[in-house]
Amino acid sequence: MIQLQDVTKAFGEKTLLEHVTWQVGDRDRVGLCGPNGAGKTTLLKMLSGIDEPDSGFIQKPNALTFGYLPQDGLAHSGRTVVAEASLALKPLLDLKDEMHALEARLGDATVSESEHDALLHRYSEVQDRFRLSDGYQIELKVATVLRGLGFEPDVQEQLTDHLSGGWQMRLALAKLLLSEPDLLLLDEPTNHLDLEARNWLEEYLVAYPHAVILVSHDRYFLDAVVTHIADLSLRTITDYHCNYSKYLEQRDANLERLREAKRRQDEEVQRVEEFISRFRYQATKAAQVQSRIKMLEKVERIEVPPERKRIHFQFPASARSGRMVQELKGVRKAYGSAAELAKEKVVLDKVDLHIERGDRIALVGPNGAGKSTLMRMLSGEEPPDAGERHGGHQVVMQYFAQDEATRLDPALTVYETLSAGSPHTMVPAIRNILGGFLFSGDDVYKKAAVLSGGERTRLAVARMLLRPSNTLLLDEPTNHLDIDSKEVLLDALADYGGTLIFVSHDRYFVERLATKIVEVGHGKALMYPGTYEAYLWSKAQAQGAKGAYGAQGAKGVGAKGATGAKGAKSAAPPEPKPQQAHDDRKKVDAEKRRRERAFKALKDRVADLETRIAEKERAIKEVEQEMSAPDFYSDHEKSKPVLAKHQALMWDVGELLAQWEMLQAESEGFADLRSS
Repeated sequence: MIQLQDVTKAFGEKTLLEHVTWQVGDRDRVGLCGPNGAGKTTLLKMLSGIDEPDSGFIQKPNALTFGYLPQDGLAHSGRTVVAEASLALKPLLDLKDEMHALEARLGDATVSESEHDALLHRYSEVQDRFRLSDGYQIELKVATVLRGLGFEPDVQEQLTDHLSGGWQMRLALAKLLLSEPDLLLLDEPTNHLDLEARNWLEEYLVAYPHAVILVSHDRYFLDAVVTHIADLSLRTITDYHCNYSKYLEQRDANLERLREAKRRQDEEVQRVEEFISRFRYQATKAAQVQSRIKMLEKVERIEVPPERKRIHFQFPASARSGRMVQELKGVRKAYGSAAELAKEKVVLDKVDLHIERGDRIALVGPNGAGKSTLMRMLSGEEPPDAGERHGGHQVVMQYFAQDEATRLDPALTVYETLSAGSPHTMVPAIRNILGGFLFSGDDVYKKAAVLSGGERTRLAVARMLLRPSNTLLLDEPTNHLDIDSKEVLLDALADYGGTLIFVSHDRYFVERLATKIVEVGHGKALMYPGTYEAYLWSKAQAQGAKGAYGAQGAKGVGAKGATGAKGAKSAAPPEPKPQQAHDDRKKVDAEKRRRERAFKALKDRVADLETRIAEKERAIKEVEQEMSAPDFYSDHEKSKPVLAKHQALMWDVGELLAQWEMLQAESEGFADLRSS
C-alpha cells in the first residue's frame, strides 16, 4: 500500500531517520512506538504529505486517500456539530443535492420529452451510486460516530464555535472516521477521550476496513487495536508482529542480546587497541599493527539505545488514617442560575458515598458527568450546595487537580520545585524521580515558567510523589505522560499503602489499580465493588436483564392493546350471568393469590441475596484490614493468597449484585402488575 524507500530525515544536527526502508499493507493496524523525540510525529507528517523526506522517497498508489489527526490545534466554526461532521461525506451529499435538483427538473412540465428521458437516465445513475455508497444511511452514520465519541444529541445541534479544544479534536476525529480514508494516521487519538469513548473507538478501529497507523501512550488501547508494532529508535524502524505487551517482551530480549553483542565487541576492540598501542613503534610488529588498524576502521560499531531508567519508588511515610476516610451524605451540587431552574445544571443530587481506609476507587463516567466536581468536593476545595461532608480521623490528604500544572511556581527551577516541601529523607531520591519523568542533565535547572504543558504536568506528578500523605485524590494524573512515565507512577501507586481515589481515562491504569468503581452520571455516584472489568460485566448483565424485562413488558402491552382494539371493533359483550360472575371473581382472586405468592418468593430471594452480599462485604473488609497492615506487602509469597482471596470475594460480590439488580427489576415489574 505505502512504502518508504531509503528515507532519511533530519532536523538540524539530529537525524531522526537514516536510510529507512519500510512498508505498510492494506488492513494493517500499526502502533508506532519509540522514545520521546525519536520522530514518530515527523513520520506521520511525512506519510500524510505535510513533510517531505530529505532523501529517498515515499511510494504510494495514485488513488490512495489518507486522513491525518494531529495531537491538537484543529478548530471548526460556523456550523453545527452534526453539519460539520457531515462534511466528511461531501461526495455523498453532492450526489444527494444532484438527485434533488434532478427531481425538481423532472417535475417541470416545460421540459421536453428528449431532455426528460436524459434526465431520467442521469437520475437512475446518480440514485444507484448514492444507494450503493450507503447514501441513505448518512444521518445514521454521522449520529453513530458522534454518539460513540461522546456527543450527546443536544450537543450535536450546537455551533462548533462553542466547543473546547478537546471537543474540537473529537469532532476532527469523527470527520476522519466518517470519511474512511485508505490510510488513517492518528497521533494520540485518545488524548481527549473518556473511557467510554475510548472503548467505542477501540471497537471501531478493530473493524476498520483499511490501514491504520497510530501513536498512543495508552497501553490497553494499543493491545486492543494494533496488529503489529513499529519501533522507531536509533534512526530506523523495526517491526514486531504482535501486540504491545508482547512487543515489550521481544524488544527487551532483543536489547539484551544487542547489549551482550556490544559488550563482546567492545572487549575485542579494546584488546586490539591495546595491541596497537603496545607495538605501534616496534618495527618487527609494524605489519601486524597496520593490519589491525585497518581492521578497526572496517568494524561497524554496534549501537545500543540508552537504557530507559525504571525506578522503583516508595511514598514517604505518613500517619495512618482512621477507618472511615470520608463520607458524603445527601450531597447536592448545581451550576447556573438557581432562580431560573431551566438554566440550572444539577451535577450531583442526593449523593451518598462512604470511603474507608485502603479503598482504591476509580471514578468513571463521560466527560461533563461530574467526576472533577466530586473530586473537588472530596478534597474540600468546593463545598456542596446541600448535604454533608465528613472527614475521617488523622487523614493527610493530597489532591492532584486537572490544572495542577498551572499551580507550579514559575520562578522555581525543576529541582527546586521538587525539593520545596519534600521531607529531608526524600531529597536523595529527587534526581531518580526526575529521571523517571524524563528530566535529565541540565533540564533540572530550567525554570518552571519555560516548560511545555506536558513537561509541567510531569513535574507536577513527580512533586506529588515526594509529599507524605495517607489519602490521594488524583484527577487525570496520566494526561501528557508517556508510557514509561505512566509505569513509574503506576508502580508507585500500586505500592501505596493509603487510600486512593482517582480519575483516569487510561484503561490499563484503571485495571491495575482500582478495587472499586464509582460511576458518576445523571446526578448520581453509584459504587460497584471489584475491578473495571467486573464493573463492565455488571453493567452488561443489568442492561441485559432490563432489555429482557422490557421486551416481556412490551409483549404484554402489545397483547393488551390488540385485545382492546378487537373489543373496540366488536359489539359490547353481554352482561355475565350471576354464576359466571361468581366464577370470574374466583379466577381473579386465584390469580391475585398466585401473584402474591410469586411476589413474596421473589422478595425472599432478594432478601437472601442482600444477606449474602452483606456477608461477603464483611469478609472483604476483614481481608482489607489485613491488607492495610504496614508490612503486608513486604512478604510477596505470604501476601499473594490474601490478594487472591480479596479478588475472589470482589468477583463474588459483583456476581451477587448483578443477580440482585435483575431480581430488583423483576420485582418492580411484579409491583406494577399488582397495582394494575
